[in-house]
Amino acid sequence: QVQLVESGGGLVQAGGSLRLSCVASGRTFSGYAMGWFRQAPGKEREFVAAINYSGTSYTDSVKGRFTIARDNAKNTLYLQMNSLKPEDTAVYYCARDRTGDRSEVAVQYDYWGQGTQVTVSS
Repeated sequence: QVQLVESGGGLVQAGGSLRLSCVASGRTFSGYAMGWFRQAPGKEREFVAAINYSGTSYTDSVKGRFTIARDNAKNTLYLQMNSLKPEDTAVYYCARDRTGDRSEVAVQYDYWGQGTQVTVSS
């Protein structure tokens, strides 16, 4: 069993920054691709970023503003979010990719955290 616990969300003004963390416990963390998704009210869950042994990937709307990183020694995944915009407001989830391929499709992820709220005011 794998448990994922996110933290670091909050309320920030447009142009500000937040760093989300996701601590994993249970099975091996380092051998898996990990991702961040977000879901805004009334919208479907969408891919934000992913990381595996070979690199990182981002959705176009966050490229150049967000950075995904991991510390395998601490079993922790991070999402550094800079230049935040009101449209970034959502609940952010970390998840483990069962395929290892940095998938952008939510069904490819088998374990999810409970989410952390990010609210960006204009």
